[in-house]
Amino acid sequence: MENNNSRTNFFVGLFVLAGIIALLFLALKAANLSTVGSSGNYEVSAYFDNIGGLKARAPVRSAGVLVGRVKSITYDNNTFQAKVVMALSDKYKFPADSSVKILTAGLIGEQYIGLQPGGDDKDLKDGSRIEFTQSAIVLENLISQFLFNKAEDNNFEGGNK
Repeated sequence: MENNNSRTNFFVGLFVLAGIIALLFLALKAANLSTVGSSGNYEVSAYFDNIGGLKARAPVRSAGVLVGRVKSITYDNNTFQAKVVMALSDKYKFPADSSVKILTAGLIGEQYIGLQPGGDDKDLKDGSRIEFTQSAIVLENLISQFLFNKAEDNNFEGGNK
């Protein structure tokens, strides 16, 4: 009787463990934290004046398709810029003169990198640097600039009366 009970407990434990592993797998897929693809990756870097709220593991997209992920973000003391290293899937090749910009999904959504292919005959390879970059648009800066311009317009109109 006791042998039968321990065998049942073993199979119940095995079933629970399989369920936990399956839930973990689904959670990673839903959070989009799994790898880009089963193939290898190559790394490219780009320098930005302002990365806004960009984070490591953020998507890199071209034409709306996920082609890679941000691997790391560091500060370069020599250029006073943020260095962003991206891991792109080997399945996708991009010309050496491609450009990147930091975009936002929706009005206040997550930030990601948009990769725009260039027209060069040579492709980006592991260790390449993308020269053409556009920094993130920071909503607070736009609002303050708008308010500052409105205040200047009101002062200018008030001075002419």
